Amino acid sequence: MSILLDRVHDVERWAKIYENRAPEEILCHAVEEIDRLTFACSFGAEDQVILHMITKIKPNLPIFYLDTDVLFSETYALIEETKRRFSPNLIRVSPKLTLEQQAQTHGETLWNSRPDLCCDIRKVTPLTDHLKGYDGWITGIRREQAPTRANAQVFEADAKFGLLKVNPLALWTHKQVWKYLVQNDVPYNPLHDRGYPSIGCSHCTKAVAPGADLRSGRWSEFEKTECGLHQ
Repeated sequence: MSILLDRVHDVERWAKIYENRAPEEILCHAVEEIDRLTFACSFGAEDQVILHMITKIKPNLPIFYLDTDVLFSETYALIEETKRRFSPNLIRVSPKLTLEQQAQTHGETLWNSRPDLCCDIRKVTPLTDHLKGYDGWITGIRREQAPTRANAQVFEADAKFGLLKVNPLALWTHKQVWKYLVQNDVPYNPLHDRGYPSIGCSHCTKAVAPGADLRSGRWSEFEKTECGLHQ
């Protein structure tokens, strides 16, 4: 928590200064000011934009992804294509429990009975453990994605993980994200073209109707819209 106590005023000042700056400027400032910085990549459209920017700004920046072991096959294929195209400094982070061990301890298809616990085991706990080695992390969240993200700042203090948090695309629109992907020929998950604006684990993600809430396909049978990483 010391990094937050030491730099909370810096973060508040940066948030005001960089509120309307380009994501590349925000990333450059983050790289310069935060010593141990990493990027949490989910390989969604926003994260592909940020990954592309990072590989141009600081190619050796550590980029990690949470492999829950139940991602879509299209996501795994995109990971491999992204590796070939951009050679990012990519780190795979996985849960301590295999799917078999989880089933033995908590029962089969935990995601159907207790999705919060499943997310905690396969995403939140691995993330928490991994972030202990860093002072700050970059995410692809945007304000318009969901009400839970409407107040996201480009720089903010993340009390949950005791880190500085950087959201370079916080003010970007859906249209801006896709304009960047197309103009820069950045590969993206083909599920986006099939009605999946937000893509997580295969068991908990469904396509949504045109015009529906961008995250309505996540845990659609539960009163749940976040896995716990950004709450």
